[in-house]
Amino acid sequence: MFKFSVALVIVLLFLPSQTFARNDSGFIAGRDFNYYSATRQFFDIADSAVSFARVRLAGILRDSIDYRPDIYIEDNLNDFKERIGASVPDWGAAVAMPYKRMIVVKSPAHFRLGKSLYELLLHEYAHLALENRLNHVRPPRWLDEGLAMYTSYEWGWAGNITLSQAVVLGNLVPLRDIENLNRFSGGKAQLAYAQSYMAVRFLLDAYGVESFNILLDSLKSRRSVDEALMAATGSDYSGFEREYVDFLKSRFNLLTIIANMSYLWLFLAVVVVVGFILAFRKKKKYYKKWEEEEKYQSTDFDYGDPDSPEKADDEDKPWL
Repeated sequence: MFKFSVALVIVLLFLPSQTFARNDSGFIAGRDFNYYSATRQFFDIADSAVSFARVRLAGILRDSIDYRPDIYIEDNLNDFKERIGASVPDWGAAVAMPYKRMIVVKSPAHFRLGKSLYELLLHEYAHLALENRLNHVRPPRWLDEGLAMYTSYEWGWAGNITLSQAVVLGNLVPLRDIENLNRFSGGKAQLAYAQSYMAVRFLLDAYGVESFNILLDSLKSRRSVDEALMAATGSDYSGFEREYVDFLKSRFNLLTIIANMSYLWLFLAVVVVVGFILAFRKKKKYYKKWEEEEKYQSTDFDYGDPDSPEKADDEDKPWL
């Protein structure tokens, strides 16, 4: 027995230590990225998101996207802040750091993110890919955020309502002001994201991928945004924004608010109906259970005198 124990210790000492080190540090080398987390729980989601983002962005950016980013999923808020080394708004759930080729995300197991981890990783990966495409020239914030949202398909009825309200009330944020996005309140940030998405979508739909890449090539050459937009669209910054705002006004108005609110009321009505059906089925189940129980209970008894419940009836009393 002693010899066996000694042999076992010797074998363990000479086993490769990489597996244990990898688990202790939370590091896993993925196919296209490096994963760091206290658990492997989210690795498959990250792998799926990165694979999809690479394919989608390769077509839009006309780029091979062949680098390996580091993805950190942090369980602790202090670790999250320490990792990014910068202040972020309270509503921030994930951060892309292109100069470090790093994405840092709050763990869905410990934080309410407001979006799925898959969607967040698509969004943040797009930031890395765009700045890599521009050789680390910083793009306009609306272009950066808009492409990230376009990549991750972040659009729905809430975005329609947000933009419709802003158009009707005249509260649109100028594209240049979106540079200050990190200092916006949650509501204004939501509007800025929605406008950024629509600006990129308008650019791609109206001018196409080729013009979009002319814009990127011009920015990469360190030309001004005015010059880059002129090369890509034939309009400077102000002219492009006028076209874009006209597009928003043609698409979003009071009717779109009413239409989207009707979808909301329809959804709520469906929820109420489904809830009523489930409650009815639950009650029906209980009624059936009670009926089954009553089959095995005796019903051969006398209720006695209803005027004097405690007084027993006289069984010898003649019937009247």
